[in-house]
Amino acid sequence: MKRLPQKLSVFFIVITMVLSIGLNAQAADKVRIALGDVASVETLCFIVALDRAKDRGLDYEMTAFAKEQLAIQAVINGQVDLAVGTPYSVIQKTKVPLRNIFQLSKLVFFPVASNKYQTWKDLDGEPFTFHARGTGTEAIGDIIAKREGITFGQRSYVPGSENRIVAMMKGQINATIVDLSNKNILMAKAGDRFHVLPGVDDPASDEVVFGEINWMKKNKQSVSILVEELLRTWRDMTKDPSIIDRERKKRNLLSDLPKELLAEVDAFYKEAVEGGLYDPNGGGVEAAKADFEFYVAAGQMQGPASSLKVEDYWYLAPLAQAKADLGN
Repeated sequence: MKRLPQKLSVFFIVITMVLSIGLNAQAADKVRIALGDVASVETLCFIVALDRAKDRGLDYEMTAFAKEQLAIQAVINGQVDLAVGTPYSVIQKTKVPLRNIFQLSKLVFFPVASNKYQTWKDLDGEPFTFHARGTGTEAIGDIIAKREGITFGQRSYVPGSENRIVAMMKGQINATIVDLSNKNILMAKAGDRFHVLPGVDDPASDEVVFGEINWMKKNKQSVSILVEELLRTWRDMTKDPSIIDRERKKRNLLSDLPKELLAEVDAFYKEAVEGGLYDPNGGGVEAAKADFEFYVAAGQMQGPASSLKVEDYWYLAPLAQAKADLGN
């Protein structure tokens, strides 16, 4: 995969802050959406799709949490209606009626280490830093550790790829897993001190949209509009990645970001699409099966993967309808 632009790690929101892209927060029919992570430039395509859905009458507000678990719990508690994360393990362990409806992105992440660790074998028994407990970065680490026959030493957790590369450059951590843009920032700024280790093939879901299935069935129109606009945006982006920045300018989205970052949005989406970060089919059955294999291998789900049923984790009707409306 080609290297991505260097300056796209700015995150425009942290810890439970309501974004200013919804309408009146008191509206009774407002759809409450939670991000399970600090929002990044990679999320811009999601913001575009939401704004397109707003054009069609979807009234919503969005809240960002620092941890995915908080977003999942917010859905379970009825504090929000839809969220972004990967709730597979929670669904299996607790039997809560959460279901995925659209895959936003895949786990295209990169293990990076200081030069003191030239191979994975050198990390046997050594400290390793992840995004958060039970998240995709830890799943990747567990799969690689099993593959390489090693055991990590002390595990620490630092949310946000941009925070982890800062910690690496300061010498506070020596090995972690980061996203596309931050990997390139690290290598551009300190490539003489750090390097990329072999990762995993066939990445699973990094972020999916999910909600409580009964709520989604009762609010079929809102869910249908959202999924259709997500699918439309993902397909548009696959054909022409520059559509995201054109829509951003047209809709005045993320206008508070530094100009040098906004200037590189086109290049980021071109590289991200080429790298397979976004699935133009929105996930569904194939994504679910790949996720089962990944999370079982990572020890975050009980298998065998072949015994897991897609319908226990995905509500497929909205995506199927969107494909029929837009044309398969």
